[in-house]
Order: sequence, then structure tokens, then C-alpha cells
Amino acid sequence: MVDMKGSHFPKDVILYGVWCYVRFSLSYRDIEELMLERGVSVDHSTLQRWVEKYSPLIASQGQKRKRATAGSWRMDETYIKVKGTWCYLYRAVDKHGDTLDFWLSEKRDEVAATQFFKRTIENNGLPEKVVIDKSGANLAGLENMNILLFLCGCFRFIEIIQIKYLNNIIEQDHRFIKRITKPMQGFKAFASAQATLAGIEIAHMIRKKQFNNQNQNSFQTFKDIAA
Repeated sequence: MVDMKGSHFPKDVILYGVWCYVRFSLSYRDIEELMLERGVSVDHSTLQRWVEKYSPLIASQGQKRKRATAGSWRMDETYIKVKGTWCYLYRAVDKHGDTLDFWLSEKRDEVAATQFFKRTIENNGLPEKVVIDKSGANLAGLENMNILLFLCGCFRFIEIIQIKYLNNIIEQDHRFIKRITKPMQGFKAFASAQATLAGIEIAHMIRKKQFNNQNQNSFQTFKDIAA
């Protein structure tokens, strides 16, 4: 459960503000105006604090509650501008397009790839195979995972496939994230970018119906994850 005790606003109001920002291509001032039309007066700076505080907490709950994913993965990274510098958003989906995990890194190298694969395996279990592009860093990261498996006495290794066209599914999946982040024109702080992207990814997972009981509307699912 995401604890919102001590806030001056009802939980549903906070969640609605966060949901609008991470799901739609709206600015904080757009949402401030939208909330005012619904009888809620809240400053855009307060909305920003809500997004940065609660998005990671909701994302953490979402990782625990999403439906089981397939053992065939697709992994790639896309670019996100932070403080005027391009950073790397590592992302992975399964063969059906369901989101597995995501992680923002300031670097695109073997260490970053290894950390991402370790995190994704911890959250989703060991995959049968992973499709990547021709990136040497991503290949090294997966090879490091297989070495760790061997050292732990596990003789079931990850099959590594480097075929670019097989990664079309995740390259297409990047588009939703980029569409939401484009109007933001970059982030001013790395922590803010991490938090906001976590919320955007969860909204995208809801859009892809990765949670049970999704006959209800998307905002209700978002509320249920935070409950």
C-alpha cells in the first residue's frame, strides 16, 4: 500500500493528479487547470512533488502485482535527456510485449547493462533467452549473468540472440514512453527523471493490460495498484 498520510489532499485527488501527468502528454500547469475545473485548487509545484514522491512507490507495487511474463525477452535502451545530457533508459519486454523492467542510467556500458539484467531477473525470474541488438555492452552484461549462474552452481544458462529485427517489438514499445516525455523537454534532475519515468512505465503497463481485473477503467487500476 502507498502511504499518503499527512497530505492535505484526499488520496484520490493526489492519485488523479499523478495519473494525468504520467499517462497523458500534459504539463503540470495543464493539470493544475484541469484540477481547478473539477473544483480542486492545487499548485503545479505541488503536482510535481506528488509525481516525484509517489510514482516510484506505485511502480514498486506494480512490479509485484503484474501478471506473469514469458521467458523470451527483448531488451533495448532509448535516450532520455536529463540536465541537457542524454541518459539511457534500459527497458525489457517479453515476446508478447509485456513490460518486464526499466532502469535509467547515466552511462551505456557493461556495468550498467549488468546491473539492469540483474535487476530484471530479480523481479521476473530467469529467462530462457534474451534478444538484444549488436551492442557489445549488452552482450557483456548477459555473459556476466551466465557467469554468475555458473558460479552459483546453476547449469541452466540464458540463450543470447543478437538479431536486430527481432527487437522490433521493444523498439516500437519505446514510442509510448517517448511520446509522453517529449513535451517535458528533458528533466532538470536525475532523481526527478527516475521517479517520473517509473510512473510513465506503470501507466504504459496498465495501457497494455498487464494487471488482473482490468475490465475497469485505467485510472481505477492505477488506484488499485496504489491501494
